[in-house]
Amino acid sequence: MKHVKKQDLPTKICPVCQRPFSWRKKWKDDWEQVRFCSKRCSSNKQLI
Repeated sequence: MKHVKKQDLPTKICPVCQRPFSWRKKWKDDWEQVRFCSKRCSSNKQLI
């Protein structure tokens, strides 16, 4: 993902907080497996 505008980055909806979150460089190898927007949401996954 080189030189992609911020508005063109892929997004997902967090199943816990229902907020959209965008692709981040640290997720470049794991984007398909990323489900939660934050560690806080990941720890609250029983709420879904």
